[in-house]
Amino acid sequence: MPKFNYQARSRSGALQTGDLEAADQNTAAQILLNRELVPVDIRQAAEGSGNRSLSRFFVPRVSLTELVIFARQMYSLSKSGIPILRAIAGLAETVSSKRMQEALEDVGDQLERGRTLSSALHRHGDVFSPLFVSVVHVGENTGKLDEAFRLLGQYLEREQETRKQVKAATRYPMFVAIAIVIALVVMNLLVIPTFSGMFAKLGAELPPMTRFLIAMSDFFVHQWPLLLVGIALSIFGIKRYLSSEPGRLKWDRVKLRLYAVGNILERSLLSRFARSFAMMLKAGVPLTHALNLVAEAVDNKHMAGRIIEMRRNIEKGESLSRVCASSKLFTPLVLQMISVGEETGRVDELLTDVADFYEREVEYDLKSLTSKIEPILIAVVAGMVLVLALGIFTPMWDMMNAYRGGGG
Repeated sequence: MPKFNYQARSRSGALQTGDLEAADQNTAAQILLNRELVPVDIRQAAEGSGNRSLSRFFVPRVSLTELVIFARQMYSLSKSGIPILRAIAGLAETVSSKRMQEALEDVGDQLERGRTLSSALHRHGDVFSPLFVSVVHVGENTGKLDEAFRLLGQYLEREQETRKQVKAATRYPMFVAIAIVIALVVMNLLVIPTFSGMFAKLGAELPPMTRFLIAMSDFFVHQWPLLLVGIALSIFGIKRYLSSEPGRLKWDRVKLRLYAVGNILERSLLSRFARSFAMMLKAGVPLTHALNLVAEAVDNKHMAGRIIEMRRNIEKGESLSRVCASSKLFTPLVLQMISVGEETGRVDELLTDVADFYEREVEYDLKSLTSKIEPILIAVVAGMVLVLALGIFTPMWDMMNAYRGGGG
């Protein structure tokens, strides 16, 4: 939202200056009038300087762990009856993250100006997600801010646990893949050139596989600048395509169909959908608005499109269980649980059970992920050994046979 610098006079005639956020100048003027200030001059503020943006680029992003700690601390402080402004000021002095500290200091400044906590948090979208802000907003309006932070803490802890499980399951395959790449580079830079010089001295006719290995090694040795440029351009092109709307949508759809990994990703996203949706409903967020926020929380364009379609069908008057069935995202067992929750008025509780169900499935699949990927890794390593053996040892066997035949 644009920021405006203003000059205004109070009822006593004193000139005041400051800044505020508004959709346009007319809205900004109305905000000042509501504060019993008469606008004198309202101008849109200039964008922040490039140096500040550059400095923030080098500041590490706020981790999920820091958000969990912040939510838990805010729950304890607000439950204890400590004023929000005092709580924010105290946490700003104790956090270790520079970005979080700057955000909390600004939030405290906005609270002193009379803004609500949710609107102050909304100014820092790089730290607090729309889902986070919406739950805080509902907590403010219902007088249950401590409960809102408790729900956020539980949700973020579950999210953190799932990410740790995924990292642990993919660590071994990543190490093997890195080892394969290193072995390929060493083979082309050190091993094959040695045999290539020996074959050149002997002047023997080389088989196609050997000529292929030698040509690939020569390209690595003599054309490495071109290789690096090609890799850099490929990475840039792929990143640019994936950052576009069609590219992101297609990649998010393909990810859900990957061997061994796609099913885990899909269930993990469904677990995130169910848990975040349950949290929003429990906090009192309206159903359609909750679906909008959940679509952003799943962080997958393909699944987000399905969720937005669910919201549109609900706006047309269809029931939640029916739109869930038409989305074809859920298994029959889960659809039955959602239907029962809708009939009994306990949708949030049943959605929490759905999230637990999917998390157990993800945990089981992650434990067996390594056993599913190992055959592929073994096949890749075996293929490399086979190519190396055929390319290096075949001409040596041919030369030994020719030498024995000539000696006989």
